Amino acid sequence: MCLSQHFWQFLIPGITLGCLYALIAIGYTLVYGVLQLINFAHSEVFMTGGFAGLFLVQALVTTGVTPHGTESVLYVVLGICCGAIFGGIVAFLLERVAYRPLRRRNAPRLIYLITAIGASLFLFNLAGKLFGRDKVNVPELYTNGVVFTVFGAQVRVQQIIIVCTALGMMLMLDAVVNRTKLGAGIRAVAQDSQTASLMGVNINRVISQTFVIGGLLGGAAGFLFGTYLNVHYQMGFLPGIKAFAAAVLGGIGNIRGAMIGGLLLGIVESLSQSCMSSQWIDVVAFVVLILVLMFRPTGILGQRLGRAA
Repeated sequence: MCLSQHFWQFLIPGITLGCLYALIAIGYTLVYGVLQLINFAHSEVFMTGGFAGLFLVQALVTTGVTPHGTESVLYVVLGICCGAIFGGIVAFLLERVAYRPLRRRNAPRLIYLITAIGASLFLFNLAGKLFGRDKVNVPELYTNGVVFTVFGAQVRVQQIIIVCTALGMMLMLDAVVNRTKLGAGIRAVAQDSQTASLMGVNINRVISQTFVIGGLLGGAAGFLFGTYLNVHYQMGFLPGIKAFAAAVLGGIGNIRGAMIGGLLLGIVESLSQSCMSSQWIDVVAFVVLILVLMFRPTGILGQRLGRAA
C-alpha cells in the first residue's frame, strides 16, 4: 500500500540517483574488465571531480546570484568538464604510479588489492587535509523549478540535467567501446591480453586509456552529485561502495550491466524509503545485491567486457 501511494514521487529521485551510481560503476567495471582488478580508489576519483567542479563554479558564480539561460548552461557544462578532466587526471596518475609498477613486477593480485585500498585512504585523507572536513554546497547554477509532473510527482530541472547528462555519457561510452578502434583494443585486452599483445595492441596504452575513461565518467558524476547533495571529502565512500555493488549486480566487467545495475540499485533504494525508515536505505541496497547473487552469481548480464557486444 505504501509503495502504491508514493511510487512516482520516489521513482523519479531513484532514477536520478541510479544514473549517478551507473556512471561511477562503469569505472569499476572498465578497470576490472582489462586488469581483473577492483580499483577501490575510484571512489576518490569521484570525490576529486566533485571538488574540481565546485572550485571552478565558486570562481565563476557571484555569491548569492543564480545564473539564468545560456549562462546557466555554460556553467553546468564547464563544471561537468572540469570534474571529468580532473577525475581523468587522477585516474591516469593512479594507473601510472600505483598499478603499472606492480604489473611490471608481476605482483600477486592481493598486492593490487592492498595498493588500491592504500591509494584510496591516501587520497581520502589528503582531500580532508587540503579541502577541509566540512560539507560544502555547490552554488546554485540554475533555478531548480518544476518542469512538469508525472502522475503528481514533480520533475525538477536538476533531475533532468543529471539524468540527461548521465544517459548521454553512457550512450557515448557504449558507442566508443563497441564501434571504435579504442573500444576494440579495450575489448581485446579484456578478453585475452596476451593474444592482444601478440597482435600488436599496446597493452599499457589501452589500460591507461581505460583508467582515464573511467575517471572522466567518475569525475563528471562527482560534480553532478555535488549539485544534487553537497561536496565533502567523504563523499566518495558510500556512493563508491554502492556503485561497486551496482557493478557486481549488473555483472562485473560488463558495461551495460553496470548501467543497469546502477539504475536498478538507485530505484530500489529510493522506493524503499516509502515503506521504511531512511536509516534502512543503505541496508536495502546490499540486501538486493545479496538476493541477486544468490540466484545469479554472475550478476544480471554476467559476462566479461571482452565478450560484450
